[in-house]
Amino acid sequence: MIRLLHISDTHFGTEQNAVVEALLCHVQEQPADLLVLSGDITQRAKPGQFAAAKRFVERVQALGVPGSLIIPGNHDLPLHNLATRFLAPYGRYSRAFGEDLEPVFENDELLMIGLNTTHPRRRKDGAVTAAQVAAVSERLRRCEPGKVRVVVAHQPFGAMAASDVRNLQHGAEEALDHWADAGLDLVMGGHIHLPYVLPLSQQYPRLKREVWIVQAGTALSTRLRGHTPNSFNRIVITGGPQKQVRVERWDYQAQLDRFLLGSHFDLHWPACSAGWTGTSRASGALHGHRRKGGIS
Repeated sequence: MIRLLHISDTHFGTEQNAVVEALLCHVQEQPADLLVLSGDITQRAKPGQFAAAKRFVERVQALGVPGSLIIPGNHDLPLHNLATRFLAPYGRYSRAFGEDLEPVFENDELLMIGLNTTHPRRRKDGAVTAAQVAAVSERLRRCEPGKVRVVVAHQPFGAMAASDVRNLQHGAEEALDHWADAGLDLVMGGHIHLPYVLPLSQQYPRLKREVWIVQAGTALSTRLRGHTPNSFNRIVITGGPQKQVRVERWDYQAQLDRFLLGSHFDLHWPACSAGWTGTSRASGALHGHRRKGGIS
């Protein structure tokens, strides 16, 4: 079993100190094995914002989350300094979090592949390149079938709200076609500040197996979406012949100054075999509102 702390869109520079401390208190009470930070770490890619983000990550690790998988989002490239944006777009990010923009984590139960879907020529849109599709497909095919196989990218591959279709990755459908065929189980991300879990076969009926999308909400920032509170995901993954994933959404409650469990979503896979059918059992619904049951 491996426990993930999945946070996104921290937007340091707009963080709320009370929310930061509440999340750190949660980590102290409930440690995890791996921090997954899926982009938009800063608000405007300023050195001071990256320094604050790095201090936060170090505090999370010191409190009991030893590993990390971190990728950039569109806000982590300089926007107004055009010289820096085009000559050294990831320089500030790399000084804080290292030069590997597409990190990979693997253990006996999990393969997690980070993708950089940003580009200095695009202001906010994400895109998956043909080279990325091929490289991820090859890596997925080499993975043992008992491991839960995950791709993490900042922009989403599937939308819950119709208004978010415009925010989907360019090339999402083609990428998912190839990756599902290669054994992908989950895609994770952020960008739209709305937490949810959905089966992507609803949007992409050609998929050869079910792929689930797990989106994180706004972790620490004032940049909230509608009435959706600050939130993060705790994900518990169990690999092996009976793969299982539990996704918990934890919501910030300002009255109590702490994060509380808002909803959960359970995914189950049958015993790994060449004849896997793509069926899963799910309970609960993870989205921007309270749990009402079923899939929204």
